[in-house]
Amino acid sequence: MKRLLWLAFAILTLTTPAFAQAAAAFDTKAKYAILMDEQSGTIIFQKDADTAMEPASMAKLMTIAVVFNEVRSGRVKLTDEFFVSENAWRTGGASSGGSTMFAELNSKIKVEDLIRSVVIQSGNDAAIVLAEGIAGSELSFAAMENELAGTIGLEDSHFVNPTGLPDPDQYMTARDLAEVARYLIREFPEYYHYFSEPEMEWNGIKQPNRNALVELGIGVDGLKTGHTEAAGYGSVISTAEGGRRLIAVLHGMKSMAERTEEGRKLITWGARAFERVSAFPEGHIIGYANVYGGTSGSVGLVGEGEVALYLPRGSRKCLQASIVYTGPLMPPVEQGAKIAELRVFCDDKLVQTAPLFAADTVEEGDIVRKASDALKQLALGWL
Repeated sequence: MKRLLWLAFAILTLTTPAFAQAAAAFDTKAKYAILMDEQSGTIIFQKDADTAMEPASMAKLMTIAVVFNEVRSGRVKLTDEFFVSENAWRTGGASSGGSTMFAELNSKIKVEDLIRSVVIQSGNDAAIVLAEGIAGSELSFAAMENELAGTIGLEDSHFVNPTGLPDPDQYMTARDLAEVARYLIREFPEYYHYFSEPEMEWNGIKQPNRNALVELGIGVDGLKTGHTEAAGYGSVISTAEGGRRLIAVLHGMKSMAERTEEGRKLITWGARAFERVSAFPEGHIIGYANVYGGTSGSVGLVGEGEVALYLPRGSRKCLQASIVYTGPLMPPVEQGAKIAELRVFCDDKLVQTAPLFAADTVEEGDIVRKASDALKQLALGWL
C-alpha cells in the first residue's frame, strides 16, 4: 500500500526568521499564482497553484507547444500555408467578439504568421486554423495536446480546444502553466523571440502585444495573457533579469491594469529580493526513497542539476527541509524518473519546492528480495 513518506533533515541552522519574513512580506491580488526558477523548476512563491482553473487564452501556450513540436519533427514547415475554414472564421474571427487575427474566410496563411498571431494577438481564428491544418479538427488537435501534456508531465490539465475559449472540460493549474512555459523556453529557444515582438499587423489592422509587460522595460520577454468574464484576467510571464530566468503565472484578477501591476510586482520581487545559494551540487544524493521488491531496497534522489536555495539578500540563515514521495516505490524505477519533491520550510511555512529524480535504475528483484521486503513491510510498515 502506498503511503506519503517524509524524510526530514536540516540544511542550515535555523537562527533567524529572515526567509519567512521575506516570503510573508509578499502577497498578490491574483487568486492563483506561482513563481518558478526556470533552470531547476524550483518554486519560490505559490498561491493555490494546484487548483484547477479556467486558463482562458493562456491555454494557447499548449497549442504553440504542439505546433513547435510538429515543426521540429518536419511534419510542418513555417512556410506551409493553412486554409481558413468557416469554423475558424466564425468561431474565432472578427464577428466572434474575441481576440482575433482578422483572417479572411477561405484564404491561406503561412504557419509562421499564424504562430505570431497566436502569441502576439492571441488570435482565436489563428489557433483554430493551426489546429485544423495540423490535425484536421479542433477535437483531434486537443487529443495531441493531451498527449503532449502527459509527456511534459502536466498533472492537472485537460484540453478540448486550441483557443482557450470557455469549456467545463478544459482546465489547467498555475503550476502546469508554468511547466508549459518552461518547456517552451527550454526546448524551443530558436522560436522564443516571437513572444517578445511588440506588435503584429494583419489584413491592414495593427495590434500590440497583449502582454503589456513586454513594453515596460523591466526585462519581461514573454509569454501569454488570458481573459474571460468568468475566470478574470491572467498572464504567464518570464524574465532573465537578476541573473536567472524566472517564470511567473498569475490568474483571477479584476482588470488588465491589475494584471499588469500584479505581474510586475511578482516578477520584480523574484528577480531582486533573493540571492541564489548552492545547496547541493549536481549529482549529489540528497536522500533516499524506499523501493519494494527491487534489486535494491532504496534509490538515491538527486536534483535536476544543481539544487539551489533562494534566500533574502544579505541573509543566509534559516531553513528546514523534507523529502516527500508516495511509497514504497515499485520496480522498475528508471534513472531520471521524477519520484519525489524537496520541500523547504521556515517557521512551518512552505517557502520553496524542488523536484527530485532517481539517481539510478532499480530493477525488479528476485523472490528472496520480494519475500524480505514483504516481511519488512509487515514488521515496520516501511517507516
